[in-house]
Amino acid sequence: MARHTLSVLVEDVPGALTRVAGLFARRAFNIDSLAVGPTETPGLSRMTVVVQADEKLLEQVTKQLNKLINVIKIVELEQTHSVQREHVLIKVNADAETRTQVTQAADYFRARVVDVSPETVVLEATGSGEKVAALLDVMEPFGIREIVQAGTLAIARGRKSLTQRTLHSISA
Repeated sequence: MARHTLSVLVEDVPGALTRVAGLFARRAFNIDSLAVGPTETPGLSRMTVVVQADEKLLEQVTKQLNKLINVIKIVELEQTHSVQREHVLIKVNADAETRTQVTQAADYFRARVVDVSPETVVLEATGSGEKVAALLDVMEPFGIREIVQAGTLAIARGRKSLTQRTLHSISA
């Protein structure tokens, strides 16, 4: 099974997220990552859904998604033709003796220190899944207390725009 990133443009109405997530659940798909937010167009939201699936199952789910009333458009974003990033907050043990080591390691990954207490440091990082995983590996020996990870965000490279083509085709 391969990793697939779907960008789903939906009407920004109550229940749209539930219907999309429910469709995946009914098909016994595990969603690896789900991020939802408004777009540059009022009334539209974008869902970025990451799943592990073979081509046949992915095609079935895509066809079913297209049947949902609030779904406007679905595009698979290939890694080579899109920018994909993850966002993570990590609370790491860091006392007076280890704080410098933790912050130096964070600097290497371009992670930012966003909170400091006498016993911990909270780091914020954005990057590829591999970069985030590598940062977690480096922080593990210090003792990770908590991780909060947002879903993958993805957007097509170049001039391609999910909403502009859709709005043009709707108004034409």
